[in-house]
Amino acid sequence: MCEARELTYQVGPKTLLHRVSLSARAGEVLAIVGANGAGKSTLLRMLSGDLKPSAGEVLFGGIGLSDWPPAELARRRAVLTQQHTLALAFQVRELVMLGRYPHFGGQPTAHDHAVVAAALDLVGLHHLAEREYPTLSGGEQQRTQLARVLAQVWEAESGFLLLDEPLTGLDLRHQHQTLAVARQLARRGFGVVVVLHDLNLAAQYADQVALLHQGRVVASGAPAQVFTPDYIHLGFGIEVELLAHPSLGHPLIVPTVSMPF
Repeated sequence: MCEARELTYQVGPKTLLHRVSLSARAGEVLAIVGANGAGKSTLLRMLSGDLKPSAGEVLFGGIGLSDWPPAELARRRAVLTQQHTLALAFQVRELVMLGRYPHFGGQPTAHDHAVVAAALDLVGLHHLAEREYPTLSGGEQQRTQLARVLAQVWEAESGFLLLDEPLTGLDLRHQHQTLAVARQLARRGFGVVVVLHDLNLAAQYADQVALLHQGRVVASGAPAQVFTPDYIHLGFGIEVELLAHPSLGHPLIVPTVSMPF
């Protein structure tokens, strides 16, 4: 389990997160949603340990995040951030191999190469393994980075993935493919925390949803509990109607008014 307890984060006089508590469990996909500036990425960066909370704590497996040996934590939990700065022209296969570094000392083993190949297969990029990363499209680069973090925790028991807007730059097919991978990992016992903007995708793929508004969790629970017209209006300032999906059994969220420019 990855747990946030009363997390607060302040920058000068401004409070970006205020006493946020939530739990992400192994075997589930938790989607964090909210308007721009609601605190989603700030929360994920604190769950990953990239930011230190002004108050509160993050626990992973019941242990404070700072108490984990870094190498052991890296073998059990991987983080996909929004920005990926790369100074060298790595091949796709080489970049994905970076995710295996917590698992070997000097040189990668045959097993590490097999994991890299399997991760590339899972995201549909095995045919681009020898391409240089800068020559890829934005969506292909995003899928390469996803393969890297998958390779990092491939064998982890009850491992965790923290994904910050992983659908950026992806077309419709690969948005669904990425979230289908998240669901597949959850069935294997992983916990997945993912920041999403598309509420309909969150309703389709998430087990649990946390809705942030102005740095606070204003609703959490199953998608049907969180995605109500009142909560969506509170979080996004827009009126919506919920329609029954013709085959998937979750609501479709449809705006009912045109927004003025």
